[in-house]
Amino acid sequence: MFLHNKRLQYTVRVAQPNPGLANLLLEQFGGAQGELAAASRYFTQALAEDDPGRKDLLMDIATEELSHLEIVGSIIVMLNKGAKGRLAEGVEEEGELYRAINGAGNDSHITSLLYGAGAPLTNSAGVPWSAAYVDTIGEPTADFRSNIAAEARAKIVYERLMNVTDDPGVKEALGFLMTREIAHQLSFEKALHAIQPNFPQGKLPGMPEFTNVYFNLSQGEGSTRGPWNQGEDWEYVEDPQPAVDGGDGSASVQLSAEDEELLLDMKMRTMSDPDSDPVTGADLGAGLQQRADA
Repeated sequence: MFLHNKRLQYTVRVAQPNPGLANLLLEQFGGAQGELAAASRYFTQALAEDDPGRKDLLMDIATEELSHLEIVGSIIVMLNKGAKGRLAEGVEEEGELYRAINGAGNDSHITSLLYGAGAPLTNSAGVPWSAAYVDTIGEPTADFRSNIAAEARAKIVYERLMNVTDDPGVKEALGFLMTREIAHQLSFEKALHAIQPNFPQGKLPGMPEFTNVYFNLSQGEGSTRGPWNQGEDWEYVEDPQPAVDGGDGSASVQLSAEDEELLLDMKMRTMSDPDSDPVTGADLGAGLQQRADA
């Protein structure tokens, strides 16, 4: 059960309307790194979680992400307030109105026209929100790593948004949202490492002969050694040759006699004649047949 408190989690103070900035902020409303994607990701994970601690953590953060969605949406609507009235009432000449709602030179005029200067569930380019943004796999040791990365990406987007506004109230609210991404990362990190062991993900340990092998498959100038491919943990293969399993590197399948006969029939029916020199459509288009007839 959800209960809505009419007050925001963080106070929104917008100094003046700015439709262009509002459009950029849609990235955190209906974008891949935005608050709805985060809330949906953690909520669906919580529903499927059997561990009571992780379930509670995911539900708490999912609910907070919905409150962040409300904050971002409120900022967007406040930034669009001026454009909303101007567009609805048509109090300016067409050219002036267009310039007013397109002051930042981006697609804010489209958002204003299509969505009435509201907060649509699209990203800043107008692409509708998609459930494909929710990348849950149903294994906590994998999902929590994905959650940590998602919070990190959201933090970076908030930083970039803060860099494009000089509105002190908006910058402060975005700073709060950015900071909460850090807090969520810390919680997810603790929850992940409370599972021991948590690597490799899942149940199977992997094939030991390949688990700690590094193949130098991007060869040439610039090949670099570091802790990711050298030391006691690594076997470094300078010039890997197929097949690394010791086989001949080919693909094969065991077929029944009937399937093998049918495939042979198809092979014979579709075989190319290497000695032929057919006249093709390209040849005809180039006038080859006319020259041959002459």
